[in-house]
Amino acid sequence: MNEGPLRSLAVLAGVALICAVLVSVSAVSLRPYQERNELLQRYRHVVALTGLVEPGADDETVLEVVSQLDARVVDLKTGAFAADLDPESIDSRSAAADPGRSTAIPAAKDLARLGRRANHEVVFLVWDDGKLSRVILPISGQGMWSTLYGFIALENDLNTIAATRFYEQGETAGLGDQIEDPRWQAQWRGRRLFDDAGAVQFRVASGRVDPSSRAAGFEVDGLTGATVTGTGVTNLIRFWFGPLGYGPLLARIAEQPPVR
Repeated sequence: MNEGPLRSLAVLAGVALICAVLVSVSAVSLRPYQERNELLQRYRHVVALTGLVEPGADDETVLEVVSQLDARVVDLKTGAFAADLDPESIDSRSAAADPGRSTAIPAAKDLARLGRRANHEVVFLVWDDGKLSRVILPISGQGMWSTLYGFIALENDLNTIAATRFYEQGETAGLGDQIEDPRWQAQWRGRRLFDDAGAVQFRVASGRVDPSSRAAGFEVDGLTGATVTGTGVTNLIRFWFGPLGYGPLLARIAEQPPVR
């Protein structure tokens, strides 16, 4: 009388065992593809700013450039590279919330409205025939509704903007989210950050940039209907290229150019 239930339990146990084995095999076999996709997702924005690939490059090309990236950890207080820290170990977002790994920003100097910033950031050096070609730096700051995250690439004069990309934001659809529009981001190319005295002059204009104005070399067009977001972008640039951001790093690179 127990044969029927016992057989059913045995069949269920067998099916469960087979399913568990199949799931385990699938997880193991798919892991390399998952890791590959995670790597692509992590670095695609950086690779796009290197100048080494064409827009829309295939995954294999992107991965090839990723293998050439010179990622370094910078101590933001001193501007020195922290050779003892692995770039893969740095998570600046979580660090910013940890008093032991971050620095409180005085309210009067907190242009980006971050509250705290991580003590270390990962930056990327781009080389061309052994010479420094570009420096790619992460940037962030408060917009109207959200924290804006992006990267900016500087030419080797450490002043001229080579490219920029904002990749994460929660601004108003159709207005503030224009910061992700490639056409707007393209305006940044060739603009300068600093004037001859070393002061940060870059800004998002309140409207169209007047090409004949003295400020044109430091400005990009304003964001229609998104003045607060545009002001947030201006402020985060002025913060990150000041003394509490990448100012010490750029000064150190200018004085002691890094080597590959």
